[in-house]
Amino acid sequence: MEYIKSKDIYLLMRDILKLINPTLMEHGSRVAYIVYKMLQEEEKYEEFELADIVMIATMHDIGAYKTERNRINDMLQYETRDSMAHSIYGYLFFKYLSPEPDLSKVIMYHCRDYEKLQTVDYAYKDVAAYINIAEKIDIYSNTMGAQFDPRMFQKQAGTKLSAAGLDRFYQCDAKYNMLEKLKNDAYKAELDEIAEYMIFSNENKKKFLDMLIYCLGFVREGMVLDTVTTICICEEIASRLFLPDHEREMIYYAALVHDLGMIAISQDIVMAPRKLKPEEIKHVRTHVGIAQEKLEHRMDADIVSIAMAHHERGDMSGYPKRLGEQKISIQQGVLQVADVVSALVNKRSYREAASKQQVLRFLNEEAAKKRFKRQIVTVLSDSYDEIMERVKQETANILKMYQTLNMQYQQVSKKYKI
Repeated sequence: MEYIKSKDIYLLMRDILKLINPTLMEHGSRVAYIVYKMLQEEEKYEEFELADIVMIATMHDIGAYKTERNRINDMLQYETRDSMAHSIYGYLFFKYLSPEPDLSKVIMYHCRDYEKLQTVDYAYKDVAAYINIAEKIDIYSNTMGAQFDPRMFQKQAGTKLSAAGLDRFYQCDAKYNMLEKLKNDAYKAELDEIAEYMIFSNENKKKFLDMLIYCLGFVREGMVLDTVTTICICEEIASRLFLPDHEREMIYYAALVHDLGMIAISQDIVMAPRKLKPEEIKHVRTHVGIAQEKLEHRMDADIVSIAMAHHERGDMSGYPKRLGEQKISIQQGVLQVADVVSALVNKRSYREAASKQQVLRFLNEEAAKKRFKRQIVTVLSDSYDEIMERVKQETANILKMYQTLNMQYQQVSKKYKI
């Protein structure tokens, strides 16, 4: 069953990264549009190939979420400094985590001067060269406003920028009025239309969503561990409840996306080493509605329903809908328990990780109050050690991936003397 369309994978990733930093993602979308129109005019790529290029062009600065946190709101400053750091990290991030590693070097090379890029043996170096042009045009046009003249880049033709690429841009701007569309946002409809040609297998969709989990780490690495922990516990409980395969898959997807809204919550509050004030608690609780807004009409409605109920409780003390026990499905109940256990066993700024005894005591007390389904709590309690061993293995894999990224980043950085 198709729980999310390929186009919606792209739109969801764009929306979530926009929550982290709207300036950077809006820039990525405009760059993708420019590159798309330039390549479309060449008639070199099929529509589905252009759609994949739109994906990578939109995400071309994904490494900057990690390496340029303090600079990316000032795009001109960000553009004029050494950009190899975010290019390298973005390349590695896409290479190891996305289902399209062949396109990852586009990110690596998108800031490289054209004359140096010519020495590279890479099938998509023309795409990298076009992104380089599009990026500069977007940043300088937004910074200079009415004073901007795209012909100002002619002095860099053949050296820093592709002369043929600049000519292609001038041709396309004259034909499609691209700069005006970028100003009035009319480009967005065309960009979304090409996304209709994205074709991802179910396996690749999962890989993109898994990559989205790692994007949570741009805000706080602990969010990645929390999400992976929740997914593992959900899978283990669902397996032991002998739920049908399609229900287990729905729980998996729901667990994967259930806390995406936390990206929009102030990290000063999330990381506060104290008890939260009432208004802060109210702010934190908005993450459910934020996630629902991003997921609705992008993902299967049943999955969204499971995900958005992770803070509901059987005694109607939960939120946001105060559902009672009879209105909470078994799938929702699994995620509720898994989410709480994840929060308990992972360390927080204001407390240490809870012990097995503390976790089981809490769950049984909550089940006695009919806040959690007794059947689910019993299954978790009976297999707690086995389930947490799986969690330990999966979180170790997460840490290993971070270590690999950081090690590779350091090695490649030394090569380019960053």
